[in-house]
Amino acid sequence: MTLDFHHIPVLSREVIEGLAIQSGGHYLDATVGGGGHSALILAAADAVQLSAIDQDETAIAAAKAKLGDRVTFYHENFSEFDPGDTRFDGILADLGVSSVQLDVADRGFSFRQEAALDMRMDRRQELTAAEIVNHWEESKLADIFYTYGEERLSRRIAKRIVEQRPFKTTTELADAIAHSVPKQYRYGRIHPATRVFQGLRIAVNRELEVLETLIAKAPMWLKPGGRIAIISFHSLEDRIVKHRLKESELLTVLTKKPIIAQEDEIRENVRSRSAKLRIAERKAIDH
Repeated sequence: MTLDFHHIPVLSREVIEGLAIQSGGHYLDATVGGGGHSALILAAADAVQLSAIDQDETAIAAAKAKLGDRVTFYHENFSEFDPGDTRFDGILADLGVSSVQLDVADRGFSFRQEAALDMRMDRRQELTAAEIVNHWEESKLADIFYTYGEERLSRRIAKRIVEQRPFKTTTELADAIAHSVPKQYRYGRIHPATRVFQGLRIAVNRELEVLETLIAKAPMWLKPGGRIAIISFHSLEDRIVKHRLKESELLTVLTKKPIIAQEDEIRENVRSRSAKLRIAERKAIDH
């Protein structure tokens, strides 16, 4: 199972260039996944040190198998990480859900295969998608779908879910969502459950909350001149990254506009189409 954790690193050329990897530097991969970006960071210069975090035990196992003992691993959410006195020359956070998490049915992230309503990136936590769907009140469900999923039919969908719950599987929930929206919406370009599932995933994993925490803490983990690179995949994340990097008194933003994937990369990896990379540098003198 662990060795199947394959995740094509997006914007890899741009990340390595943006972090300006240097010989003997110490870097932090805050979302190691299968180790794709980490392998490129290690290969970019001589004697590179790397620390790597992931809250998914499957990802940690796969990255260890790929990267070996050149890396120090931490199995936790990046918002809880404490580097002690260590300071890094660069920090990377790739906020995307990995292909494995989406494609392995029993994780419950996707409605394309039947699975329990789970969606936990860290399976040690108690809160699951099933808990939210089956027990949270209608107004709160509508808020999640609207705010995190940007779903304009959120109230209508929440009402149908509450009427028909409990739900045990991803496919049961997706079917109920599809039948709570107008027919023309049901057969649109994207499945009507797509935004709802995004909203649930963000809520289960507190994704926006932990991102805010990371950007508040990470500048203090950088050496002067060290860089932070963050890859986001939807507008809610990108908005937070854009504004928090700009607002940080410790950082100088290096990307006026987000860096996006080139056509050749999109052809190779369709999931790179929505990726946006923003980079900032730790100021030389604290203010």
